[in-house]
Amino acid sequence: MKHHLRMTIYALLTGAIMAGFSSPAWASIRVFACEPEWAALATEIGGDNVSIYTATHALQDPHHIQARPSLIARMRRANLVIATGAQLEIGWLPVLLRQSANPKIQPGKVGYLAAANYVQKLNIPNRVDRVMGDIHPSGNPHIQTDPRNIAIVAAVLLQRLQQIDPAHADAYQARYQDFTGRWNAALQRWQQQAMPLRGERVLVYHKGWAYLLRWLGMVESDALEPVPGVPPTTSHLSSLLSKLKQQPVAMIIYAAYQNSRAAEWLAGRADIKAVKLPFTVGGTDAASDLFGLYDDTIHRLLIAAQAK
Repeated sequence: MKHHLRMTIYALLTGAIMAGFSSPAWASIRVFACEPEWAALATEIGGDNVSIYTATHALQDPHHIQARPSLIARMRRANLVIATGAQLEIGWLPVLLRQSANPKIQPGKVGYLAAANYVQKLNIPNRVDRVMGDIHPSGNPHIQTDPRNIAIVAAVLLQRLQQIDPAHADAYQARYQDFTGRWNAALQRWQQQAMPLRGERVLVYHKGWAYLLRWLGMVESDALEPVPGVPPTTSHLSSLLSKLKQQPVAMIIYAAYQNSRAAEWLAGRADIKAVKLPFTVGGTDAASDLFGLYDDTIHRLLIAAQAK
């Protein structure tokens, strides 16, 4: 019995050791991705040379994350942090960076990449006041809803990976070129498929869709949140319902992480569709990677537009 127990423990330890050697944890670069879209992009370009930890998932509001000790521990070991930036993670990321005491991934270092710094930001306010709600002083941070921004960030990410891990620079370059070729082809396909959406007016739950709507030529009519970050109120929804009689919209769109109740309530009374969009990788079953994210987004929008 003792011999059998020793053999079992030996087998478990051996298996764990072998699993460790085959695990991405032994990759050249440890990436801490604040949001799923950046984890997916790092996977596309980094391949087996990166091990990736994602701090949030698609059913979480990325504005409001707790700076848990487990996140600090992950960041302490990271070689590269990929954040959205534009103060999206202002409530939790600075704490993680400070507590990690990791000099390689602090802002201004090659190991810190804030994606929003490299794209043209929308909705930059002229002033910021508490009564305006959850306003981002440097502009709308939800840049991932436009796939053209993904292409821009991909080029920056390639440079960072090559700087941090020059031994695999050629491998990163090859994967980047492969990704870019597939991405450009997908962009053309998506833009062609989405042509019927141009000019369509929509209501949004939260003002997180500016980049998507600009890309597709759609128009934001209003938001279910009375001010950004404040949940829909009965009075505000009633006001929107009255407005819809004068200015109809094609649909209401909301992110997978948001409560659908207000959108469904208003859609039912206005006789329009409430459309759940993935918002990021993993938001729906079909949005399992970056390509699926936009495939499914356009598919859902087209179905709603055709049903109006």
